[in-house]
Amino acid sequence: MNPTELLRASLRAIRAHTLRSFLTLLGVIIGVATIVAVVGVISGLNTYVKEKIIVLAPDVFIVQKFGIIRSRKEFLDALKRPPITWSEYERLSSGMLKEAIQVSAAAGNAMPVNSGDKRLPDIIVIGATGNFGSLFNLEMESGRYFSENENQAAQAVAVIGANTREELFPHLDPVGRILLIRGLPFRIIGVMPKQGRSIGFNQDGRIYIPLQVYRKNFMAANDSLELHIKARGGVEGLDASMDEVRAMFRAMRHTSFRNPDPFGIITQESLQQLWKTISSAAFLLLMLISSVSLGVGGIVIMNIMLVSVVERTQEIGVRMALGARKRDIRHQFLLEAALLSAAGGVVGVLVGSAGAFTIRALADFPAQITPGIVLTGILLSTLVGLAAGFLPAYRASNLVVIDAIRAE
Repeated sequence: MNPTELLRASLRAIRAHTLRSFLTLLGVIIGVATIVAVVGVISGLNTYVKEKIIVLAPDVFIVQKFGIIRSRKEFLDALKRPPITWSEYERLSSGMLKEAIQVSAAAGNAMPVNSGDKRLPDIIVIGATGNFGSLFNLEMESGRYFSENENQAAQAVAVIGANTREELFPHLDPVGRILLIRGLPFRIIGVMPKQGRSIGFNQDGRIYIPLQVYRKNFMAANDSLELHIKARGGVEGLDASMDEVRAMFRAMRHTSFRNPDPFGIITQESLQQLWKTISSAAFLLLMLISSVSLGVGGIVIMNIMLVSVVERTQEIGVRMALGARKRDIRHQFLLEAALLSAAGGVVGVLVGSAGAFTIRALADFPAQITPGIVLTGILLSTLVGLAAGFLPAYRASNLVVIDAIRAE
C-alpha cells in the first residue's frame, strides 16, 4: 500500500465516526491547550523580565544590605547585617576604587504624594545621586534628570513616572509644576515615558528626587543605602571590581576572613539566574499538571483504537486475504492514531493561543506564542498519538486471517 492510499484509508476511517473522533480528542485538546498557554505565558514573562524588570547593565552590580534571598535562613541572617551608611558610600565614591568608574547610591520608600485636591497614597519615592539616571539608562519623555550639582545642593526637584503624571496632572504638562511629597513641595523637572505594569511591577509609579533631599527629610537612621557600581573595563572587569569592593567593605566593617560578607551583591547574571529558577519551577509544576490531561487523552485514543480494531476485524481479515501485509495494517492504525492526535494538537494550539492572548489582554500579563511553541504542541500531540496507537496497530496486524474473516 503506497503512502497516498494509506492516508486516504486512514482519513476515511476517521471520517466514518466524526463525533466519536472529536470526543476522543478532548483530552489531547485540553492537554495541548494548557501546555501552549503555559509555555506562551512563561515565555512572555521571561522576555518581559529580561527587557523591563532586570534593567541592570551587565557591567553594573549592586551592593545592598539584603542581596538575593533564597531561603528563610538567608533572610534572617541578612536582617542582622548593619545598614549601608552614607559614610561608606562617601569612602567608596571618593576615588578609592581603582576597578570602578562610577558609584551611585539610592534609597526609597512608599509615600503619599499629592497635587491640589488629587492624592496618591502609596507612591515609591526614590532618592538617588545625579549619576543614577545614566547608570540605569532612564529615558525621559520630557524634561531631564537632575544633575549631581542639584543633588549636592539638595534642591527640591523631582522626576516622575507616567502613572503619576496621569493621576496628578491629566491633560497637563507637569514640567515646572509643583507636587507635594509628605507635604514638602518639589518642582517637577522631568517625566519618564510610559513603560506599563505587569506581574506586580508598576514601572510608571515611581518618583526620583535627589538623595540629599531624601536623606534630610525621609530617611530614618537605620535605613540602608543601595550602591550601584559600574566596573572598569566593561563585563570583563566585573569580577575584579566586585572583588575590590568586597575586600574594601569587609575591611571597613572589620569582618573576619572566617565570616561571610556582611552585605549582598547583585548582578544581572544573578537576577537572571534567580528568575530562571523561579520560572523553571513554575513551568515544571504546570507542565506536570497539563501532562496528566495529555496522558489521559492518549489512553482514550488507545482505547478507542482498540474498539476500532474489534469493529473492523472482518475488514482487516479481508484486506490481509487480498494481499495486505502486516506492516500495512500497522501503518494504517498508527497513522489513524497520529492523525487523530495531531488534529487535537492543532485545535489545542488554537485554544491555548487564544487563552494566552486573552490573559495578556485582560490581566496585562505578558504572553507570546512563537512558531516553536506551535510546532512543539503539534509534535507532542502527534507523538502521543503514535504511542497510543502502537498496541492497537500491533493487535490488528497480528490477527489470524481466517478468524478475522469469520468475525461477526
